[in-house]
Amino acid sequence: MTKKAFEIVANLRSRIYKRKRWQLVVVVVFSLCFIPSRARGAGLGDIISLLNTITSTIQGAIGGALTEIQGLNSTINNFRQQIVWPLAAINQTRAFVSSVEAQYGSVMSGIITIKNNSATLVPPSQFESVFRSGQASSINQVPPTYTNVYNAVPTQTQAQPLQRNMMDMDDALAMGSLKTTMLSDQTTQGMLAMADSIEQQSATAAPGSGPMLSTQAQVAELETQALMAKVLASELRAEAAKLAHQNAWFKQSSASVQNLQNQMQQVLSQP
Repeated sequence: MTKKAFEIVANLRSRIYKRKRWQLVVVVVFSLCFIPSRARGAGLGDIISLLNTITSTIQGAIGGALTEIQGLNSTINNFRQQIVWPLAAINQTRAFVSSVEAQYGSVMSGIITIKNNSATLVPPSQFESVFRSGQASSINQVPPTYTNVYNAVPTQTQAQPLQRNMMDMDDALAMGSLKTTMLSDQTTQGMLAMADSIEQQSATAAPGSGPMLSTQAQVAELETQALMAKVLASELRAEAAKLAHQNAWFKQSSASVQNLQNQMQQVLSQP
């Protein structure tokens, strides 16, 4: 049945309800108007006859309307369970979701929770534990642990200004990328929790709630795409910094060559 057919059934049901209400009003008015007046001047047999008449009226006209309403309710329920929300298909989908979750849920959880830390010395191990923690609250621990492994920027007496600037910029980009990965790991954990929630809801969802679950899944997908864009931007920044670092060395080499040529000309110009 189409949407139009469903609307026709709903309208028919409404008309039957209205018919039922009017018939019930007529019977009630009839009872209120005639029972008290006859009860004062008639005998018990007349009252019983009147009640029998009322009963037969209810069982006849109103009873038929009630039977039609029950038949209409049965038709609408069958339409919902067989056409709009097929009960067999819904149960099959629920069984499939439960089967997949039981078969692969523990395996996927085990893969996600695998620890792949590889550092063996104390400072590198501490640094690796920090940037693999997946917790935004540990971001402030990145600079000190990073410095313990890669040392601080040399002082002005230990390196030239250009070299110090390049070192500082490289450190900043490296720590920025590591912080981005920490945020990415934390967000990934939230996405996995949301995916598990949607999966559990789909296994017990009521008929008609599919669009709501679909909307939640689409929102999660958009958040994931935004996170991937953020990680990609971090990679692009790191690549741009690498190119800038190489170009800075070329500039410094060019300046050194020019300085050497000047010194050679001075030497050659000596008598």
